Amino acid sequence: MTKFKPVKNLLIGGPSTGKSSVLEALTDKGYWCFPEISREVTLEARQLGIDHLFLDNPLKFSEMLLKGRIKQFEEAENLSAQHVFIDRGIPDVTAYMDHFGQDYPKAFREANKSYVYDKVFLFPIWNSIYTTDSERFEGLELAKQLQDVLISTYKELGYNLIEVPKTRVEDRINFILNETQYA
Repeated sequence: MTKFKPVKNLLIGGPSTGKSSVLEALTDKGYWCFPEISREVTLEARQLGIDHLFLDNPLKFSEMLLKGRIKQFEEAENLSAQHVFIDRGIPDVTAYMDHFGQDYPKAFREANKSYVYDKVFLFPIWNSIYTTDSERFEGLELAKQLQDVLISTYKELGYNLIEVPKTRVEDRINFILNETQYA
């Protein structure tokens, strides 16, 4: 029996664009989903006494994100599911590092090319749902800048970005599931 690889559907966008809400709802519907790991990395660092690892040591933070996102990608490859949904991808790491003018090893860019997602769904900035919290420190203007660099990074890597409409969660899910039928 031939084992197929699941279609890896990636959810990208600036902070607070509804990716996590959609991912939680997809999980509730029984789909395999991998959540955003930056909060996990941030909380892990806080337990070690580092308030904002991204601000204090951006390279270490990014290395941890890259490692975690590669692990998610590899786990997704081995699932027995037709579709997998992932909140943020490997290229997000270099996009953020580029935006903040941070240097990083060549291996980061190589990872962008070695681990390729099948479909990429872009969640656009949506002013009316934008919020900040203790882990999301970016203001709306910075969020818009990050969105722009994410779009640029993914397009430079050859991805076709599928923009998710600004509508209620259930409608966003239906849009995404309709788009995945053709994968």
